[in-house]
Amino acid sequence: MAKSQRKSQKSASETVQIYLLEHVRVLFASLGRIMKTPFTSLMTVLVLSVTLTLAGGFYLMVKNIQQLSGSLEISNQISVFLKTNVHEREAKTLAASIKALSEVDKLKVIGKRQAMEEFKAYSGFGDALAALDSNPLPIVLQVQPVAKSMDAAAIKRLMDKFERYPAVDFVQLDMLWVKRLQSISALLERAVMVLNSLLAVAIIFIMGNTIRLELQNRREEVLIAKLVGATHAFVQRPFIYTGFWLGLFAGVLAWVLISLIVLALSEPVENIASLYQGQFELLFLSFTETLGLLAVSALLGVLGAWVVLFYQLRQIRPA
Repeated sequence: MAKSQRKSQKSASETVQIYLLEHVRVLFASLGRIMKTPFTSLMTVLVLSVTLTLAGGFYLMVKNIQQLSGSLEISNQISVFLKTNVHEREAKTLAASIKALSEVDKLKVIGKRQAMEEFKAYSGFGDALAALDSNPLPIVLQVQPVAKSMDAAAIKRLMDKFERYPAVDFVQLDMLWVKRLQSISALLERAVMVLNSLLAVAIIFIMGNTIRLELQNRREEVLIAKLVGATHAFVQRPFIYTGFWLGLFAGVLAWVLISLIVLALSEPVENIASLYQGQFELLFLSFTETLGLLAVSALLGVLGAWVVLFYQLRQIRPA
């Protein structure tokens, strides 16, 4: 019994090994067939790579705009004005309790003296303010909410929470600016999602047409394979791997094109940023995003090939 079980396990292991080796053989055979038609393959890869470059370019555009809007997060800053009778020690205690909230990222305490100095510097009433017997300005807590996870409604709830503290006089924030910034970001994300979905469909159609032509060129080979009893899975395997290789090569070329575009734009963008006394560097695809680009391009190639083969192979029947 034990001997029979070992034979069965060995047979199953050999079957899996043969199956994997067959896939590896077809994988590299498909690559060899692509290399035999370099011009046709290159044209297909170029068209696919341009489409992928557009998709990646739209994604990077939104990513960089979000980075720019992130640098303007100070506009989302909540100013908490304390009552004039609140002392520095009480203000620091309140600041510590607010800083401990999960919704708060950063907090800065502006004391009465600092507030007066800043007001004198920017208001132009330095001489008039010097005549005052006491400092009428309150202590201000500048609160920066956590990035990206706070929408306008969440910020409003946070402001209401601050107003419930007894030491707080009033809370101020330009909510209209927050809503505008978040609406623009959401609109861009939605637009990129729609555009990239359309480009993905275009890639599937381009790949499908390429595989359809390849299938027509090898029609006799497919007919012979079906005559000897080959299954659809066996017949479509080399075409599926052809779609994989073409999609992968297109993804690599798209990555190169995106890199060249970013390099070409980086210097002008940095020059513009320096004119406005700001620092802004174009973001590029991270390692994970690069792997994602290659994986998606290869997957779209496989999907485009499979969609055509699913229909076309059923139309090719031995007489």
